Amino acid sequence: MNFTVNMAKEQLPHWSDILKRRIAKSKKDESSEEEKKADETELFTKYYTQWKGGRHKDESYKNIPRFYYRLPAEDEVLLQKLREESRAVFLQRKSRELLDNEELQNLWFLLDKHQVPPVNGEEAMINYEAYQQVGEKAGPKCKKFFTARVYAKLLHNDPYGRISIMQFFNYVMRKVWLHQTRIGLSLYDVAGQGYLRESDLENYILELIPTLPQLDGLEKSFYSFYVCTAVRKFFFFLDPLRTGKIKIQDILACSFLDDLLELRDEELSKESQESNWFSAPSALRVYGQYLNLDKDHNGMLSKEELSRYGTATLTSVFLDRVFQECLTYDGEMDYKTYLDFVLALENRKEPAALQYIFKLLDMENQGYLNVFTLNYFFRAIQEQMKLHGQEPVSFQDVKDEIFDMVKPKDPFKITLQDLVNSCQGDTVTSILIDLNGFWTYENREVLVANDNDSSNTADLDDT
Repeated sequence: MNFTVNMAKEQLPHWSDILKRRIAKSKKDESSEEEKKADETELFTKYYTQWKGGRHKDESYKNIPRFYYRLPAEDEVLLQKLREESRAVFLQRKSRELLDNEELQNLWFLLDKHQVPPVNGEEAMINYEAYQQVGEKAGPKCKKFFTARVYAKLLHNDPYGRISIMQFFNYVMRKVWLHQTRIGLSLYDVAGQGYLRESDLENYILELIPTLPQLDGLEKSFYSFYVCTAVRKFFFFLDPLRTGKIKIQDILACSFLDDLLELRDEELSKESQESNWFSAPSALRVYGQYLNLDKDHNGMLSKEELSRYGTATLTSVFLDRVFQECLTYDGEMDYKTYLDFVLALENRKEPAALQYIFKLLDMENQGYLNVFTLNYFFRAIQEQMKLHGQEPVSFQDVKDEIFDMVKPKDPFKITLQDLVNSCQGDTVTSILIDLNGFWTYENREVLVANDNDSSNTADLDDT
């Protein structure tokens, strides 16, 4: 029995061994917890790094979205064709998303059917509830027009909170027209970069001519001159830095395209045609003037020939600057350069025209006109006055009047921005470059009095 007890004692672990094992186990458990935390951190870092952009920081560039796509080179014919075809398919899809004539007509019928009384004058009105009902029935293409934002934009002073059906329909028509025109212009955007080069716009206008009834009388031999005349207006005003390209967005934002497409109206008045640069009478007038100035019939204008432009009162000093700064061929001006010249002188109130003339006046390219510059150009006006037997006006008086009109930030310098801000740029430039313009300014009070007398006489005759 003692043997058995002794054996049992020998089999039972000593308390100190048990304690050692428990301490070791607790240390092992503690280390495992630390290991678990380390494993968790490692896994989190691994997956977070992969989610944010790769395992290694050096490879993060691979996850940056691509923002530059190289255009196909001239010798990459297949890539060019693929790009052209894909753009054409894209534009066709965009075109199909627009409302056609039948859908527009259906929209008008729905709007008219849902008008809400009472009628405001002669205008049919619609409230927001009926407006939403029309939106649900008009189809998916019209969904973008039937929003609270559009309704609020057209909401004015109606006491019932309604909008005009005609105003809303015109809004839709305008939006559809803008998108159609943008797609039409984009078809000529060969580079596919959102702008048109001169040749692109020439092709667009050339193919547009047959669709404009007001140009039916133009002979085909005149088409190239007409296209050149029309394109120059776009580039003169929309490309002031002379980059040779215009953003399609800028073409849509300006009024020139409206003027051009106005020629679709078969009953356009004579006055509207004469004031529209793109009309046939206007284009023929400008080209006719060019031919009349070209006395030697070589297709170009010399300084002497250009001096007879308008009232033939432009100063020789100013004409010298024109031929120094503008593009010429063996000292003579071609039709395209002449068009820029005409656009500048006929639109002297416009910033682009003032920029053109200011560059000619700023002889030393200083960015401003000082007293010396003003005196240099006005002396030519004084010389012309002597030739016509008139008493020359004092430059000091004219100089003071010019600075009073412009009110420049610097009292000794006139910048282009000063001229634009003053709204007197057309008057100032006329005083400096054109004897007739100076005479008109000097006699403005007499001319106004004569106009008033003429109108009074006409009123008496009527009675």
